[in-house]
Formats: sequence, C-alpha cells, structure tokens
Amino acid sequence: MTMNPERLPVVLVLASGRGERFRASGGAVHKLQALLAGRRVIDRTLDAVRASGLPWHVEDMGHPGMGDSIAAAVRATADAPGWLVLPADLPLVLPATLRAVAEALDNRGAAQPVFQGERGHPVGFGAASGPALMALAGEQGAAPVLKALRAGGAVRELAVDDAGVVTDIDTLDDLARAESLLRSRGG
Repeated sequence: MTMNPERLPVVLVLASGRGERFRASGGAVHKLQALLAGRRVIDRTLDAVRASGLPWHVEDMGHPGMGDSIAAAVRATADAPGWLVLPADLPLVLPATLRAVAEALDNRGAAQPVFQGERGHPVGFGAASGPALMALAGEQGAAPVLKALRAGGAVRELAVDDAGVVTDIDTLDDLARAESLLRSRGG
C-alpha cells in the first residue's frame, strides 16, 4: 500500500516527561539523555521516526502530564490527517512499524501495534479524534480516547514483530534490557 505524502499522519514524539522513575532507579541524567549503546535514547527514537518517512513533531515543553503533552502536540499539528502518539522513551521502535500503524489508520478510528499479545506504541488516531485529543489533560495520556474508540469497535490492532513497541526506558534495568535487545538485533 502506498501512502499519499500529503495525507500522512504526524508522529507526535512526546518528550515532556520528568523521568523521575529513571532517576529514582539510579540514573544520573534524564532518561532521554541516557546513553543506549553509545547514543542518547531521544536520538535513537528520532532516528526511527526520520527513517519512517512520516512527518513528525517533538513536544518537549515540560507539560505536567502526558495528556497535556498530547493535547499541545495535536494543537500544534491541528491540520494533520491523523497522529501517531509515540513516547520518546521507546528508542527501539522500528521505522517499518511506524509506517504500518500509519497505513492502518483511518479518519474515524485508531490503530495500535501489538507485540506477543502486549499492546504498545505508537498508537495512531484518525483526524476525527482531534477534538478529543486536544481536550486531554493529566497523567492518563490518550487512554480515555482509545477506550471510547475500542468500545465502538474502531481500534485496529496490528500484530507486529517489533519488541520496540513495548520496550520503554523508565529505569536503569529497562535501559540494560533495551541494550541487550539492540545487540540481539545487531545494532
């Protein structure tokens, strides 16, 4: 399937979190600045986003919660035909997975990757979800919007062979697991 370049959803890279759990686990820097096989976590995430060929927006204004970050990012890209919500602490997500979620997206629904039965990110939302996403606030992120779409049968789950969709960096142990996964991929 070929995507129309003018109608590509925007990847929203959420980089506003405080990273408190990472510091509490012994991390000396913010988790997005931590080195994963010699490169910063945020740089690895952005490399995958750039390689996907999708337009993207980094939201790093220090919002109080994930919901606030998503709302700000959607407002900043309000003309987009849809959005892929990607927390910046998922540095191993594959560019092909980002494209697959984008291709599975339609105007009214959502698309979510699933790795070995575990739901992951990025979660894609069609343009019809824009007003609900812009109204988000607090720590829950887009969970209420996704729950409503799921209740209406409007969420497409995509089985992917990409552990990166569920490999987030919240602690030093997570960073070590990600490094092991990266080595196993040959990266």
